[in-house]
Amino acid sequence: MDRLSATDLAELSTICPDGISHGIELSQISQWRIGGPADLIIRPADTNQVANLMRWFGARDITPLVIGLTSNLLFADAGLRAPCVQIGPRMGNIRIDGQDVYAGSGVWVPGLARRLMRAGLGGAEHICGIPGTLGGLVCMNGGSQRKGIGDLVVTVDSVDRTGVTHQRSAVDCDFAYRRSIFQSNDEIITSCRLHLSPRPKDAIRSEMRTILGDRRRKFPRKEPNCGSVFKSNPTMYAEIGPPGEAIEKLGFKGRRIGGALVSPHHANFIVNTGGASARDVLDLIKQVSDAVDAETGFRMEAEAIFVHTDGRLQPADRVLEQNS
Repeated sequence: MDRLSATDLAELSTICPDGISHGIELSQISQWRIGGPADLIIRPADTNQVANLMRWFGARDITPLVIGLTSNLLFADAGLRAPCVQIGPRMGNIRIDGQDVYAGSGVWVPGLARRLMRAGLGGAEHICGIPGTLGGLVCMNGGSQRKGIGDLVVTVDSVDRTGVTHQRSAVDCDFAYRRSIFQSNDEIITSCRLHLSPRPKDAIRSEMRTILGDRRRKFPRKEPNCGSVFKSNPTMYAEIGPPGEAIEKLGFKGRRIGGALVSPHHANFIVNTGGASARDVLDLIKQVSDAVDAETGFRMEAEAIFVHTDGRLQPADRVLEQNS
């Protein structure tokens, strides 16, 4: 893509005041702390700004990369030339009206869980340890303890790539286990309405502490990482076990390439011990994936997504496979 002109950037600044950044190192915003410089990052503040941005890009046949808090993204070492729209704290408003909660898609999920606890609203305890935005959580129908945020959703507001806004009921979102319509319709979630149930604050706080304690024991916390690298396959789970168990059985805990390390704490996590490159992580993912495939016959699919410099997204386990 050709670089945007000064006129283009001025128009974008008008659409999204105080939301334009240039030359940010992606390693500064990446959960993995990996990635080169991004030419342009735009952080809208509301649904109207998102819609206007999509109309502006659509009129110029430009497809921006849309991201949240990057919890499952691995950015290229060379950075990002495509324009990037980041849904984050500027779209993190929360309004509580009785048992109904209206929240922007950029709200940080653990912060939302705490806010609901203080309001005495139960049902969202299971999301308290998930490090991402509400928009990403809704898109993936994420949660823990086999629960999904979709159970609490009343409506979801979104913007399509032509700048048209949509509102869907929970039924129309096609929620299923870790699935929703937003994984295939290329729309940008901008806000949602949740409905919760009253519950004593102490009971909510106690459950959240238990969940967070379990996560601290199971998962690495200190080193940068993107969470689980590989998806859980139900058939593989029944025959072999979860990805972390299969990886651990093959002796990969503690395996290192450059600054990337298979976590000694949990084998389905790859952590950045300092100075890891995207190539280090990709090499380690391929090494682990090939070994599990050879031993079990199951080809694990990556949850981690690689972001090419032109903004294309690709499952991280497929990058070197296709380039080999």
